[in-house]
Amino acid sequence: MAALGVVFGDIGTSPLYALRECFAGVLGVALEPDKVFGVLSLIVWVLIVIVSIKYVLFIMRADNRGEGGELALLALIHPSHSPLKGAATKIPIVLGLFGAALLYGDGMITPAVSVLAAVEGLNVVTPLFADYVRPISIAILIGLFWAQKQGTGKIGKVFGPILLVWFIVMALLGIRGITLHPSVLAALSPHYGIKFLVNDGWHAFAVLGSVFLAVTGAEALFADMGHFGRRPIQFGWFVLVFPCLLLNYFGQAALVLHSPEARINPFFLLAPAWGLLPLVVLATMATVIASQAVIAGAFSITRQAVLLGYLPRIGVNHTSSDEIGQIYVPIVNVCLLAATLWLVLEFRSSSNLAAAYGIGVSMTMVIATLLMFFVTREVWGWKLGYCLAAIVPLLCIDLCLFGANILKIAHGGWFPLLIGVVIFTLMATWQRGREILAERLRAGLLPLESYIHDLAENPPLRVPGTAVFLTRNVDGVPPALSHHVNHSKVLHERVVILAVVIEEIPYVNSYDRVQVEGLEEGFYRVLAHYGFMESPNVPEVLALCKEQGVEFDITQTTFFLGRETIIATDRPGMAIWREELFALMARNAERPGDFFKLPRDRVVEIGLQVEI
Repeated sequence: MAALGVVFGDIGTSPLYALRECFAGVLGVALEPDKVFGVLSLIVWVLIVIVSIKYVLFIMRADNRGEGGELALLALIHPSHSPLKGAATKIPIVLGLFGAALLYGDGMITPAVSVLAAVEGLNVVTPLFADYVRPISIAILIGLFWAQKQGTGKIGKVFGPILLVWFIVMALLGIRGITLHPSVLAALSPHYGIKFLVNDGWHAFAVLGSVFLAVTGAEALFADMGHFGRRPIQFGWFVLVFPCLLLNYFGQAALVLHSPEARINPFFLLAPAWGLLPLVVLATMATVIASQAVIAGAFSITRQAVLLGYLPRIGVNHTSSDEIGQIYVPIVNVCLLAATLWLVLEFRSSSNLAAAYGIGVSMTMVIATLLMFFVTREVWGWKLGYCLAAIVPLLCIDLCLFGANILKIAHGGWFPLLIGVVIFTLMATWQRGREILAERLRAGLLPLESYIHDLAENPPLRVPGTAVFLTRNVDGVPPALSHHVNHSKVLHERVVILAVVIEEIPYVNSYDRVQVEGLEEGFYRVLAHYGFMESPNVPEVLALCKEQGVEFDITQTTFFLGRETIIATDRPGMAIWREELFALMARNAERPGDFFKLPRDRVVEIGLQVEI
């Protein structure tokens, strides 16, 4: 039930606009039986191939210890094991980052198009609501984004039952429509779809962009897998969601054949007059739930990207003490809200937004298929022939759907692509900038053991307490340590050189969390391991050291952090504009003390200037 309430909201609200756009959109198909059967057959088989076979049965097997999504898939692929050589080993990284970046555009468009489509049902009730659709939609969206800081824990319990009612109502409406024209059931045969594509040629190919709207949200099945596991999602899809979607699409097609004028909004016109207003309310609730899932997905992607080193430290608020996945990212929430409201005001209707919707999602699906090639070869160890036999047919279908969606660029499809390019540029720049910064810092590092030996020969004044120096490399002397000793001429009795290592797995077992090594002169080397779905907590790490025989009193501990000031230069590395961008991102990143949950009254930051 919980999986039903979170995972299927996006794809479950597609019937609000998908079939409508096929017949009443810019490329509206003539309401002739063969053409209606053809469009319906394409929707049915796209759902079967893309969602049921590709995602539910195939891609969901490629989980990273239970976690799904583009970044989890990327973390599963190790360049050292790749069949590619040289610079080509970066291909999976580029694909994965761009695929993740495109999901932010999806997180902006989905709430706008879904809520607008639901509220537009009021126009079916009475034309008097026409001028109030956008204000009502904007109010709902503002309320939705405002509620994010409260967390989804309290309202999450009602999501599943509401979506259950939604799918049952869709099925009943579909059955009601099918009775008007039972012959539509023949569209289960794929030959109608093939015939439509062959006979209508270019026009039919263009209509695939509208057909694709029926599967937007399929990527959420994989992205949200870590919350519920593979089995509940597979069970929910095949037992409830898929049959209900099919019934509703068949019912809408039967309605437009029976009453051609119903093509303007076949979903709501399936309902009897007395049920229109309750259906609008239910649809609005369903679209809010669908939007909630997409927004939460954007929060999750952001945290993964930060911990994997693709974005700077960003403030993340945990909204539940029990569920680690329930988080709120203020800056992402504000950006999504601003973009969503702009989309509503700019595009004005769900039909206009639907004309722009899909290109980012279709490109994400192409990328997921390409990444699966590397998974089947590197992780699963399939022979090349088997890999190609599985991937090539899916890739051909994905490319056809993507090609049809490219036609939407002029109608607003540029927006998700622009968002994807911007986010990808930020991710790629941050990743490369961190590599260059690490190289510059590593070049000046002294070996830790030799430094300790020098301290023994020329000891500074030792003062009571513990000093913890956070560093990226526990084998060298942290610059903050050498600067502190050189300028203050004192050192604490116990010194901890601590590095937080983010593993390419979602979660690390508690007994593998901490490694402690005692060195001479009161020095300790500590490695803390976290997964990319976890939040580092240094005080927790020090507490765990007690299990390995080393106990720290947090009240007698001072944390020393190096705060680098990045200076862009013409040294080899990145273009100057990218170095300036990296420096800007570094200046605006969350303070490391807050990110690592350090007590603020026990943190000392030592500034360093680094040329890159």
